[in-house]
Amino acid sequence: MAEKAKRRPALDGVASADRALSVLSAFRKGDRTLPLAELADRTGLVKSTIMRLAISLVEHGYLARDGDGSYRLDAEVLRLGTIYTQSFRLEAHVTPVLEELVARTGETAAFYVRRGDQRLCLFRVDSPHLLRMHVRVGDALPLDSSAIAQVLRAFAARPLPDYVAALELPIVTMGATDPHTGSMAAPVFGPGDRLAGALALSAPVIRWTPEALAAARPILAEAATALTRRIGGETPEWPRAAAE
Repeated sequence: MAEKAKRRPALDGVASADRALSVLSAFRKGDRTLPLAELADRTGLVKSTIMRLAISLVEHGYLARDGDGSYRLDAEVLRLGTIYTQSFRLEAHVTPVLEELVARTGETAAFYVRRGDQRLCLFRVDSPHLLRMHVRVGDALPLDSSAIAQVLRAFAARPLPDYVAALELPIVTMGATDPHTGSMAAPVFGPGDRLAGALALSAPVIRWTPEALAAARPILAEAATALTRRIGGETPEWPRAAAE
């Protein structure tokens, strides 16, 4: 008689681990400490359960308990965050977004970062069109009046300049770097709401018809917001007329 195939058991999480993680996840941006009552409100756990979980979390360095009985995140969280940051591969997140932009718009997509007084093309996926701007990965261009340079200048500053609130994103410029090329760019933010770079589309000006611009702007705005979320950032609040 043939041996019956063994069925793999369904794997379930450990309830106590789930509860402990929910306590850590209760901390939000700007929180220095949280009292026990606030942790209970945010997690839905009873106070006695939180106190038992906190004993282990304090012992392993994830939480610290202040003199007033409130809790704060401790050094182990920072250590793991540092390891994550060091092992984080930006390319793995950016390249699929660039490929999708090219597929949806037919134009060249690129990701730029600022290096001093220049903008560096860090990643790029070319348009299938033969007529396109030939910039290579690693090329450094000046921080001119192009849409990409404007994004890198405006959103790198802290606090953000007052004029940023009036910008219509993505920014569009025609002929700023090359008289035959136009581009549009939007900011991408990483952890801590710091500017990670500029996500851009470029094409010959003859292809940037009003219809093409109107179609591409919300696509680029959506991609920049999605990439920001993927790399752990949060888009600051400002008017984004092009994405609405």
